[in-house]
Amino acid sequence: MTTEQHAIGSGFGARSTTSDVLAGIDLSGKLALVTGGYSGLGLETTRALAGAGAHVVVPARRRSTAVEALGGIEGTEVAELDLADLDSVRAFAEEFLASGRDIDILINNAGIMAAPETRVGPGWEAQFAINHLGHYALTNRLWPAIARGGARVVSVSSNGHQLSDIRWDDPHFERHAYDKWQAYGQAKTANALFALHLDALGRNTGVRAFSVHPGTIATQLGRHMSPEELAELSETIEAGPTNIGWKTPEEGAATQVWAATSPRLAGLGGVYCEDCDIAEPAPEGTELGSGVSAWATDPERAARLWALSAELTGVDAVTE
Repeated sequence: MTTEQHAIGSGFGARSTTSDVLAGIDLSGKLALVTGGYSGLGLETTRALAGAGAHVVVPARRRSTAVEALGGIEGTEVAELDLADLDSVRAFAEEFLASGRDIDILINNAGIMAAPETRVGPGWEAQFAINHLGHYALTNRLWPAIARGGARVVSVSSNGHQLSDIRWDDPHFERHAYDKWQAYGQAKTANALFALHLDALGRNTGVRAFSVHPGTIATQLGRHMSPEELAELSETIEAGPTNIGWKTPEEGAATQVWAATSPRLAGLGGVYCEDCDIAEPAPEGTELGSGVSAWATDPERAARLWALSAELTGVDAVTE
């Protein structure tokens, strides 16, 4: 099978920063929307896009925290959004669409990792619900503005996707014991498959979608893990044959900013990126290493996940 999952020689790499990838790019007049754009990699992404001239909308579950974090960053605005609550997603989207603005860049960045078993909505497993279903519903609800803008949509995945394919028979761990890393891996696979199918559906309207692995960065994403678990994870990552070390937040945010803005990606889409380039296919059996697993680049799986997501959320504006 032929694939576009091959590096294009972007000129950037693992140590490139947001400033590097945005050099010479003017985003004046562009509107970007970054979920979770007020902490960790999201905050670095917001800062970088606003610094290049974009107006950045930051939907936030903790509005007051977001307002404080974004203080002093010109060209940003905060709105309320809880990705675990589909009513909140609908309310945010309706308010945004009423403003009549188009979206040029959408970065579905917010997420949780290795969370203890938590149920949201109608009993959905929280990592799958927040990391994937909330963003699926948000993108569909915002589709009129996304399509008008011919937007780039970036879905923040992870090499954690290598830990699990979609658990088609039990995505919410209702019949099997909950495993927080399997749940995280499934959610990150879903992020990649979402971008793959969104790109297939949206390219005729000028919308292109990408998924990205930011790299290994010390952020609040690991807040659900004990110090012992964090130390064990660090050892596992650092012992990996493709480990390039920990990234700074500016380096970690660079790949999603590159995917959202790079002219080198014109005419491309649906691919998984890492280290500011398109990733290569990962050898079978790779865990927490470089490259992308075959199950995260399979168009049939992507279409199946889209159908499942539409059934669960009751939203499918992109194909209607």
